[in-house]
Amino acid sequence: MHLTTPTILALLSATLAIAAPTADKGHGDKYQKDCKKDWDNKWKNDDWKKNEKLFYFDAEYVVKATPDEVISTAGAPTPGQPGAKGIFKYGINIAENTICYNITLSGVTGGYQSPAVTATHIHEAVKGKAGPPRLAFPNPTGPDERRTSYGCLKGPFFVGTNNTQGADNAAGFHVKQIVANPSGFFTDTHTTQFTQGAVRGQLA
Repeated sequence: MHLTTPTILALLSATLAIAAPTADKGHGDKYQKDCKKDWDNKWKNDDWKKNEKLFYFDAEYVVKATPDEVISTAGAPTPGQPGAKGIFKYGINIAENTICYNITLSGVTGGYQSPAVTATHIHEAVKGKAGPPRLAFPNPTGPDERRTSYGCLKGPFFVGTNNTQGADNAAGFHVKQIVANPSGFFTDTHTTQFTQGAVRGQLA
Protein backbone atom coordinates (compact mmCIF):
# COMPACT_ATOMS: atom_id res chain seq x y z
CA MET A 1 0.00 0.00 0.00
CA HIS A 2 1.33 3.37 -0.99
CA LEU A 3 0.96 6.15 1.61
CA THR A 4 0.72 9.69 0.44
CA THR A 5 2.57 12.50 2.25
CA PRO A 6 -0.63 13.88 3.86
CA THR A 7 -1.45 10.41 5.18
CA ILE A 8 2.04 9.99 6.65
CA LEU A 9 1.81 13.38 8.37
CA ALA A 10 -1.60 12.52 9.79
CA LEU A 11 -0.35 9.21 11.20
CA LEU A 12 2.75 10.90 12.65
CA SER A 13 0.62 13.54 14.35
CA ALA A 14 -1.68 10.90 15.84
CA THR A 15 1.29 8.90 17.14
CA LEU A 16 2.81 11.96 18.79
CA ALA A 17 -0.54 12.89 20.34
CA ILE A 18 -0.73 9.48 22.00
CA ALA A 19 2.95 9.13 22.96
CA ALA A 20 3.60 12.66 24.16
CA PRO A 21 1.38 12.60 27.27
CA THR A 22 2.98 9.35 28.44
CA ALA A 23 6.50 10.74 28.06
CA ASP A 24 5.60 14.13 29.63
CA LYS A 25 3.81 12.47 32.52
CA GLY A 26 6.91 10.49 33.45
CA HIS A 27 9.18 13.52 33.39
CA GLY A 28 6.51 15.72 34.96
CA ASP A 29 5.95 13.39 37.90
CA LYS A 30 9.69 13.17 38.60
CA TYR A 31 10.05 16.96 38.34
CA GLN A 32 7.14 17.55 40.72
CA LYS A 33 8.50 15.02 43.21
CA ASP A 34 11.96 16.63 43.07
CA CYS A 35 10.48 20.09 43.58
CA LYS A 36 8.38 18.91 46.51
CA LYS A 37 11.40 17.26 48.07
CA ASP A 38 13.45 20.47 47.74
CA TRP A 39 10.57 22.54 49.14
CA ASP A 40 10.07 20.18 52.10
CA ASN A 41 13.79 20.20 52.85
CA LYS A 42 13.83 24.01 52.84
CA TRP A 43 10.93 24.18 55.29
CA LYS A 44 12.57 21.60 57.55
CA ASN A 45 15.78 23.62 57.60
CA ASP A 46 15.62 25.89 60.65
CA ASP A 47 18.42 28.10 59.31
CA TRP A 48 16.38 28.80 56.19
CA LYS A 49 13.41 29.81 58.35
CA LYS A 50 15.54 32.18 60.39
CA ASN A 51 17.02 33.76 57.29
CA GLU A 52 13.55 34.36 55.91
CA LYS A 53 12.44 36.02 59.20
CA LEU A 54 9.02 34.41 59.06
CA PHE A 55 6.17 35.85 61.13
CA TYR A 56 5.32 33.57 64.04
CA PHE A 57 3.93 33.80 67.57
CA ASP A 58 6.35 33.86 70.48
CA ALA A 59 3.43 33.25 72.84
CA GLU A 60 -0.27 32.40 72.60
CA TYR A 61 -2.99 32.82 75.20
CA VAL A 62 -6.55 31.51 75.45
CA VAL A 63 -8.49 33.32 78.16
CA LYS A 64 -11.91 32.38 79.49
CA ALA A 65 -13.49 35.60 80.75
CA THR A 66 -16.38 35.47 83.21
CA PRO A 67 -18.52 38.01 85.11
CA ASP A 68 -17.34 36.87 88.55
CA GLU A 69 -13.77 38.02 87.87
CA VAL A 70 -14.67 41.70 87.39
CA ILE A 71 -12.92 44.20 89.66
CA SER A 72 -13.94 47.87 89.86
CA THR A 73 -11.47 50.70 89.30
CA ALA A 74 -11.56 51.14 93.09
CA GLY A 75 -10.21 47.60 93.46
CA ALA A 76 -13.36 45.92 94.78
CA PRO A 77 -15.11 42.84 93.31
CA THR A 78 -18.03 44.02 91.19
CA PRO A 79 -20.56 41.75 89.47
CA GLY A 80 -20.29 41.61 85.71
CA GLN A 81 -23.16 40.64 83.41
CA PRO A 82 -24.87 37.45 84.65
CA GLY A 83 -24.59 34.56 82.21
CA ALA A 84 -22.11 36.36 79.97
CA LYS A 85 -18.81 34.80 78.93
CA GLY A 86 -15.96 35.48 76.59
CA ILE A 87 -13.13 33.65 74.89
CA PHE A 88 -10.14 35.90 74.19
CA LYS A 89 -7.40 34.35 72.06
CA TYR A 90 -4.13 36.23 71.60
CA GLY A 91 -0.94 35.56 69.65
CA ILE A 92 2.13 37.75 70.19
CA ASN A 93 5.10 38.40 67.92
CA ILE A 94 7.76 40.26 69.89
CA ALA A 95 10.03 41.27 66.99
CA GLU A 96 7.15 43.00 65.20
CA ASN A 97 5.60 44.35 68.43
CA THR A 98 2.35 42.83 67.18
CA ILE A 99 -0.58 41.14 68.88
CA CYS A 100 -3.25 39.23 66.96
CA TYR A 101 -6.65 38.68 68.54
CA ASN A 102 -9.70 36.47 68.08
CA ILE A 103 -12.44 37.44 70.53
CA THR A 104 -15.86 35.85 70.97
CA LEU A 105 -18.46 37.10 73.46
CA SER A 106 -21.75 35.44 74.27
CA GLY A 107 -24.52 36.80 76.46
CA VAL A 108 -23.06 40.31 76.39
CA THR A 109 -25.91 42.71 75.65
CA GLY A 110 -26.35 46.42 75.08
CA GLY A 111 -23.87 48.97 73.83
CA TYR A 112 -20.23 49.34 74.77
CA GLN A 113 -18.97 52.10 77.03
CA SER A 114 -15.48 53.16 78.06
CA PRO A 115 -13.43 56.37 78.31
CA ALA A 116 -10.85 54.63 76.10
CA VAL A 117 -11.07 54.52 72.29
CA THR A 118 -12.81 51.13 72.49
CA ALA A 119 -14.35 49.14 75.36
CA THR A 120 -12.41 45.89 74.87
CA HIS A 121 -8.96 45.84 76.43
CA ILE A 122 -5.91 44.24 77.92
CA HIS A 123 -5.17 45.92 81.25
CA GLU A 124 -2.05 45.67 83.35
CA ALA A 125 -2.89 44.25 86.79
CA VAL A 126 -2.70 40.95 88.64
CA LYS A 127 -5.76 38.91 89.51
CA GLY A 128 -8.09 40.70 91.91
CA LYS A 129 -6.63 44.13 91.17
CA ALA A 130 -7.52 46.99 88.85
CA GLY A 131 -5.10 48.52 86.39
CA PRO A 132 -4.84 50.79 83.34
CA PRO A 133 -5.60 49.61 79.80
CA ARG A 134 -2.51 48.97 77.70
CA LEU A 135 -4.19 47.73 74.52
CA ALA A 136 -7.58 48.56 73.02
CA PHE A 137 -9.20 46.15 70.53
CA PRO A 138 -12.14 46.71 68.20
CA ASN A 139 -15.34 45.82 70.05
CA PRO A 140 -16.88 42.48 69.04
CA THR A 141 -19.97 42.84 66.86
CA GLY A 142 -22.89 40.63 65.93
CA PRO A 143 -25.92 39.20 67.70
CA ASP A 144 -25.83 39.04 71.50
CA GLU A 145 -25.43 35.26 71.50
CA ARG A 146 -22.18 35.58 69.51
CA ARG A 147 -20.25 38.79 69.06
CA THR A 148 -16.83 38.52 67.40
CA SER A 149 -13.74 40.59 66.66
CA TYR A 150 -10.47 39.46 65.10
CA GLY A 151 -7.37 40.94 63.54
CA CYS A 152 -3.95 42.25 64.59
CA LEU A 153 -2.55 45.38 66.23
CA LYS A 154 0.99 46.62 65.67
CA GLY A 155 2.77 49.12 67.92
CA PRO A 156 3.05 51.94 68.69
CA PHE A 157 -0.27 51.60 70.52
CA PHE A 158 -2.90 54.08 71.68
CA VAL A 159 -5.80 53.61 74.10
CA GLY A 160 -7.09 57.15 74.62
CA THR A 161 -6.85 57.37 78.43
CA ASN A 162 -3.97 59.05 80.25
CA ASN A 163 -1.81 58.26 83.27
CA THR A 164 -1.10 60.73 86.09
CA GLN A 165 1.66 62.34 84.02
CA GLY A 166 -0.76 63.05 81.19
CA ALA A 167 0.66 60.46 78.79
CA ASP A 168 -1.48 57.89 77.03
CA ASN A 169 -1.67 54.63 78.98
CA ALA A 170 -0.30 52.76 75.97
CA ALA A 171 2.62 55.13 75.38
CA GLY A 172 5.84 53.12 75.09
CA PHE A 173 4.06 49.84 75.73
CA HIS A 174 5.55 46.76 74.05
CA VAL A 175 3.93 43.34 73.77
CA LYS A 176 7.09 41.73 75.16
CA GLN A 177 5.92 43.01 78.55
CA ILE A 178 2.96 40.64 78.37
CA VAL A 179 5.14 37.68 77.41
CA ALA A 180 7.50 38.45 80.30
CA ASN A 181 4.66 38.48 82.84
CA PRO A 182 1.28 37.25 81.52
CA SER A 183 -0.16 36.87 85.04
CA GLY A 184 0.23 40.61 85.40
CA PHE A 185 -2.35 41.32 82.68
CA PHE A 186 -6.07 40.73 82.23
CA THR A 187 -8.55 41.21 79.41
CA ASP A 188 -12.14 42.45 79.54
CA THR A 189 -14.95 44.28 77.83
CA HIS A 190 -17.16 47.08 79.19
CA THR A 191 -20.79 47.90 78.42
CA THR A 192 -23.15 50.74 79.26
CA GLN A 193 -24.82 48.63 81.93
CA PHE A 194 -21.60 47.07 83.22
CA THR A 195 -19.09 49.89 82.96
CA GLN A 196 -16.57 48.18 85.25
CA GLY A 197 -16.66 45.14 83.02
CA ALA A 198 -19.17 42.65 81.67
CA VAL A 199 -16.55 39.85 81.76
CA ARG A 200 -12.92 39.61 82.74
CA GLY A 201 -10.16 37.01 82.58
CA GLN A 202 -6.48 36.84 83.54
CA LEU A 203 -3.99 35.97 80.80
CA ALA A 204 -2.30 33.49 83.12
